[in-house]
Amino acid sequence: MAEKISKSGRRQHATIKEVAELAGVSQMTVSRVLNRRDVVREATRARVEEAIRELKYRPNLLARSLAGGNSLFIGMIFNNPSNSYLSELLIGAMNRCREAGHHLVLEDFSSYKEPEDVDELVGRVSGAGLDGILVVPPLSEDDLLLSKLDEVGIPCVLIAPRTRSGSGTSLSIDDEAAAKQMTEYLIERGHKRIGFVIGAEDQISSHRRYSGFQMAMAEAGLEIDPDLVRRGRFTYRSGMEAADRMLDMADAPTAIFASNDDMAAGVIASAFRHGKRVPEDISVVGYDDTPIASAIWPQLTTVRQPIAEMGYQSVDLLASFIGDEDQAGKDLHPVLDVAIIERDSVKRVS
Repeated sequence: MAEKISKSGRRQHATIKEVAELAGVSQMTVSRVLNRRDVVREATRARVEEAIRELKYRPNLLARSLAGGNSLFIGMIFNNPSNSYLSELLIGAMNRCREAGHHLVLEDFSSYKEPEDVDELVGRVSGAGLDGILVVPPLSEDDLLLSKLDEVGIPCVLIAPRTRSGSGTSLSIDDEAAAKQMTEYLIERGHKRIGFVIGAEDQISSHRRYSGFQMAMAEAGLEIDPDLVRRGRFTYRSGMEAADRMLDMADAPTAIFASNDDMAAGVIASAFRHGKRVPEDISVVGYDDTPIASAIWPQLTTVRQPIAEMGYQSVDLLASFIGDEDQAGKDLHPVLDVAIIERDSVKRVS
């Protein structure tokens, strides 16, 4: 079979997906053959190698020359509005890849706006010779994207997915329980009129965190003022805008819980713009414990989500999932612990 020629006259090299289809195997099996893994049967290996020759398939030679032994070629796909979250996740994944001899490739899916975009994006990663992919929220909650990735047979670890059940593997925290714990922390310190900034509408973590807030308020017998619940987008500016509306009220809250640190930093900026001191006039808490939480003044009391650890462990989880077809008895959906980190942004009220 000759190489395909595009309208521009350029050669279009065969993809790993086409090799898998011709050989009648999964893309994971093709990847194992390329990496000289012993888990592939000789007959299967021969079919894959014949398909590679027939299609004149050319894997990413630079990556393959670097990869050896148990090294993996791992992709991370993302489209997340919080740079702080992404940087922490990336640091963890990069550190583990460096230690284990894996190679990490980043793919920005921010161009994914419409359903028709997904085929081009999935085609891009499926043709890159990746052994597996780390899927960052909110992409890890996108049913259409996940179904397309499943169709092409690329092993994935979903980070903070919509659900922990089903096939594949995932890594997450209990957002609802963590937000409930933080709300109880404020209530224990005398706060009753508490504002809440919800995160992006398209991320399930936003709804889980708000649910935890609602549970704690209900158990304490406290009513939630609808005017003190504002929608944000997990960005600094959206947090500032949400707080502006709350602090313009005659009966302003004594505390605001923003459901990520970027928005909490925006809340603190809004408080200063309104002539309010934090925490003397209003308490503010966040969620994630990204670097901005300790870089701003006053330093932010927040929920520590082990983001870097999630990136780190997701690499090992993917490697284990790829390297062992017998997953019986293994925890394929681990849930990591969180903690409240007390700093300077909360005051006890009478």
